Amino acid sequence: MPSPTAGWRSHIAAWVQRGKRDGLTLWFAMRDARTPWPVKLLGAVVVAYALSPIDLIPDFIPVIGFLDELLLLPGLIWLALRGLPPQVLADCRVRSDDWIAHGQAKPRSRIGAALVIGLWLLALAGLAMLLA
Repeated sequence: MPSPTAGWRSHIAAWVQRGKRDGLTLWFAMRDARTPWPVKLLGAVVVAYALSPIDLIPDFIPVIGFLDELLLLPGLIWLALRGLPPQVLADCRVRSDDWIAHGQAKPRSRIGAALVIGLWLLALAGLAMLLA
């Protein structure tokens, strides 16, 4: 008899896999000429952050360290995907599924890392001004 947590684990694993695929789908959609510019703008920010090797909220901070991965990022990906034309979404999902099936490396975003570092520097500068 399977344990009660086995169903939960498989549900969470499937949710994580969908999130990875949807992030990659959005990455492909940002490079598609058929994607409307407002969706490209939102998608560019989401993809840059999602693929950044640096988190806005570091994971070592208890509880809130994982909020961006659990709530913010999936919500923004969902919102951006809803703005895509159906054919672009379908085409980009096929591309992302193919990418995953061939085991290609996760894309990285240097721009996203630079944005996160810039936000942290602004926060530190603001803190320094408050303390001075």
